[in-house]
Amino acid sequence: MAKTNAGRFFEDYHVGDVIKHAVPRTVSGGERALYHALYPARHALYSSDEFARASGLPKAPLDDLAAFHVVFGKTVPDVSLNAVANLGYAEGRWLKPVYEGDTLRSESEVIGVKQNSNGKSGVVYVRTRGLNQNGDVVMEYVRWVMVRKRDLDALAPETVIPDLNKVIPADQLVIPEGLDFTNYDFELAGEPHRWGDYEVGEVIDHVDGVTIEEAEHMIATRLWQNTAKVHFDNTARPDGTRLIYGGHVISMARTLSFNGLANAQMIVGLNGGAHANPCLSGDTIRAWTEVLDKAETSAPGVGAIRLRLVATKGGAPFELKGEDGKYLPDVLLDLDYWALMPL
Repeated sequence: MAKTNAGRFFEDYHVGDVIKHAVPRTVSGGERALYHALYPARHALYSSDEFARASGLPKAPLDDLAAFHVVFGKTVPDVSLNAVANLGYAEGRWLKPVYEGDTLRSESEVIGVKQNSNGKSGVVYVRTRGLNQNGDVVMEYVRWVMVRKRDLDALAPETVIPDLNKVIPADQLVIPEGLDFTNYDFELAGEPHRWGDYEVGEVIDHVDGVTIEEAEHMIATRLWQNTAKVHFDNTARPDGTRLIYGGHVISMARTLSFNGLANAQMIVGLNGGAHANPCLSGDTIRAWTEVLDKAETSAPGVGAIRLRLVATKGGAPFELKGEDGKYLPDVLLDLDYWALMPL
């Protein structure tokens, strides 16, 4: 009897299946230090325990995207080990901060399947939840993945495409207990711009660029225990390249957005996202953001701001799609998210 696991293929997924992913992981200050070194992240709430305490939290949480990577990485062996590509995200919410010493685990429910017309692969939709040691859900999100078929003659399943919200209503965002920005220190945070300084429709060029190197990507992908073959094995793709993990692009773009959005502190909602084109080692990532919406919250001094973060590897800034409605070839990421910002 075989002891190894080749991973799931498209025909192995059925709507309603619930997958409990191995292996739980206790996070430490090491994850934060490596995250800040790899990208390098520098939003104040996650960099300083003292800044976090002044904002009503017990200490600095793990960066929202670092927690996302840990939860996401748990799902890869069961969801995307044999993936062609991770296609998109929706209905993501951060429900509870993750702190040093928390133990995270993940579980996913299959909520949709659709075989591609070529008969060689299909799209699988899953809703993933990350839970801590107390059983509290710390985050949830939907993603859809293109997965290879093992048996090309396997019958196509009945198509089920979930009906997903395009935007999380602002009143459904969860504000961390105790968060209070009334005494927010803009000087220590790095920029003076507050919630009221941003206008819907405003576009911000984040100016800086970072060239992606193979070594840092491999460290990051291993750190998050992402085992997808396309990131590690250069025989997994016909062109002999290794794809840069999409989450690596998300975190790099988020870090670049500090220049212009240093006070967009906590990510609390993920409305949608697409990895528009593959990112490879040697590509230089740049980023720009469009302000899509704003909302007040019940937390003192805290406003919510909806942002479209776009990562590119060249091309003119602020251009996203061509006349045909398709993403331009230099666009890597299109991410729509909610963040919390001082009023």
